[in-house]
Amino acid sequence: MPDQEFIVYPDRDLRFTYSSFNERVNNLAKGFIEIGLKKGDHIGIWAKNVPDWLTFQFAAARIGCVLVTINTAYKLSEAEYIIKQSDMKAIGISDGFRDTSYIDIMYELVPELRERDRKNLVSEKFPHLEKVIFIGQEKYRGMYNTREILLLGQYTDDSKLDVVKKQVTPDDVVNMQYTSGTTGFPKGVMLTHKGILNNGFAIGERQSFTEKDRVCLPVPLFHCFGVTLGMMAILSHGSTAVLLEEFDPLLAMAAIQKEKCTAFYGVPTMYISIYTHPMFEMFDMSTLRTGIMAGSTCPEECMRRAIEDMNMSEITSVYGLTETSPGMSQTSAKDSFEKKITTVGVALPGMEVCIKDPETGEIVEQGEMGEICCRGYNVMKGYYNMPEETAKVIDEDGFLHSGDLAFQDEDGYYIISGRIKDMIIRGGENIYPREIEEFIYRIPGVKDVQVVGLPDEKYGEIVGAFIIPEDDVTLYKEDIRDCCIKNMARYKVPKQIFFLDEYPLTVSGKVQKYKLRDIGVEMLKEELKEEEK
Repeated sequence: MPDQEFIVYPDRDLRFTYSSFNERVNNLAKGFIEIGLKKGDHIGIWAKNVPDWLTFQFAAARIGCVLVTINTAYKLSEAEYIIKQSDMKAIGISDGFRDTSYIDIMYELVPELRERDRKNLVSEKFPHLEKVIFIGQEKYRGMYNTREILLLGQYTDDSKLDVVKKQVTPDDVVNMQYTSGTTGFPKGVMLTHKGILNNGFAIGERQSFTEKDRVCLPVPLFHCFGVTLGMMAILSHGSTAVLLEEFDPLLAMAAIQKEKCTAFYGVPTMYISIYTHPMFEMFDMSTLRTGIMAGSTCPEECMRRAIEDMNMSEITSVYGLTETSPGMSQTSAKDSFEKKITTVGVALPGMEVCIKDPETGEIVEQGEMGEICCRGYNVMKGYYNMPEETAKVIDEDGFLHSGDLAFQDEDGYYIISGRIKDMIIRGGENIYPREIEEFIYRIPGVKDVQVVGLPDEKYGEIVGAFIIPEDDVTLYKEDIRDCCIKNMARYKVPKQIFFLDEYPLTVSGKVQKYKLRDIGVEMLKEELKEEEK
């Protein structure tokens, strides 16, 4: 279907058919070859959902490179870690995100950009980094831009690309997405062509996608929600992606109406911001049918409003991890409302999902609680350059351990009931306490710190920090928050900060984080009472 629309940006009426986008991808891929990129090289992308984000993704895949996705909210120290740990050879950046300038950060991290020819970049801090590409028309010293690389590609013979394409296999790594862990150090999850494409196809099947579906996709492409659940489901069904550079409820509603979208993807907070918007009634949602609500626990009321007010009678929810490409299980378009709001569906085809006893590793009986695990084509190849971390989550039988507690109901549907690990999910973003604790611990005057998730109506969970100050030191919440804001993504910054004299401990001296959560809830209630007085 060469003339079928593949990508649409409705706010600027930018449209690519499958054939026109394919030609653009070929030109960028040939341009990559001309500037010295080859199979196995790691190409980073640090940008909002700009139109050429996807050109980068497919061009890298076409020549066997590995696309390393970087969270748009990251700041200097976080980007520095990813570039270094991933052995990144090239990076594509846009101008920035909100109050963060990617241009300024790159010049600070790689001062050689101002001094050396872009063809011969040598970075003292990043020995693998050789190319920096600005995704856009503007020119910056030491950087290529996409227009120049596309032109290089136009004048390169197709035979060069044909030779390289033949070297790429389905089991090659195509994508590295970074996820943190209890160690606090982000890990590069290595996913394959076969893994993400088959997973995307299965995700689309559960939504009954065809070439007639037009999917409003406001979720970030750097995350598995956008790049796999979204784009791979769309690509594998000949559907159309209706994209926004970043989420805005008004722009999303306008896109749905203008493009007559049949599906919408989002975390619960996105849905809430749409159906509670004062202008919601002005927009036509009648073309919507299906979509995905995922990323965090889906409240019953939110799912009900999506079905009743947004016309999404066939909405689905997906459960999985970045490490599983990412879907393990999903409800289907035809499932009952009860199944949609209480379960995460049944296992997707072609993989094994089971519940194991966290202590013994034995598979438990149906209905019994245990750790949900997965084995199959979708499981990552491992964490990049972290074999010990990989061995902690993939057992000898090849099962990926999620760290989440679950059980199966009488119909075989999975119900997620909690987490073995302490991960916080704030509005769809995974936050790992250890990373925040390690930073706050370095703030002068902090004796100890523990970070936990606190319940929140809007985001599901928010970050709470419990700090024990050093003796005779007075700390202020505002100073802690300001220090965090300057050094980490805003979604990780503690929303609530509490000062304590001691922590609740087990007999063996371990901090009981679940009790800290209860203490935080009670302290917030007391603060609310004081404010009401």
